[in-house]
Amino acid sequence: MPLAAEIVPVTPFQQNCCIFYDDADKSAVVVDPGGDVDRIETALKRLGLTVKGIWITHGHIDHAGGAMDLKDALGVPIIGPHRADEMLLGRLEDQARMFGLPGRFRNCVPDRWLEEGEILSLGDHRFEVIHAPGHAPGHVVFYNRDAAFLHAGDVLFSGSIGRTDLPGGDHAQLLATIRDKILPLGDEVGFICGHGPGSRLGIERRTNPFLR
Repeated sequence: MPLAAEIVPVTPFQQNCCIFYDDADKSAVVVDPGGDVDRIETALKRLGLTVKGIWITHGHIDHAGGAMDLKDALGVPIIGPHRADEMLLGRLEDQARMFGLPGRFRNCVPDRWLEEGEILSLGDHRFEVIHAPGHAPGHVVFYNRDAAFLHAGDVLFSGSIGRTDLPGGDHAQLLATIRDKILPLGDEVGFICGHGPGSRLGIERRTNPFLR
């Protein structure tokens, strides 16, 4: 069955809330609903999707601030990130105030934490969970080996890498994560990231100035 994706930019940070869905049976998961839940719900209705879960890559406001409201609206579980981001998720409302963000944001309590090596499924589509700290301690990424595709969250961007000046950030750890866990997945792997356009790992390995 074909796997499709819809990007819904949310919050003033224009975070790429990603809807993965099976184009045949219209089952879906929402990855990183950081806010603007009404816009996410509008996209789900337009596409005619049935959401099975909410997946979170890490505990920053623009990725998880709308998760509880979306859970309440859809009646589905919140899955992820790694438990190392528990403190960040418990302070999302503080993060919203710190950044002066308009709108509604709530602290997030996942229904399930994720560990390295777990498998998440959407129908026949399997995503391997990789713990990818550095931008945030509990950051995880989702790798679909069959499709040679990665949801990289805020670990790696087209021409850049995740910022490490926020609480829990560690620049050396982030570079080690990219070197040891992300780039070895293969040059052909394409990825969606948390902000801006996606890319391929081979392109970033060759041209990304932060990886030289």
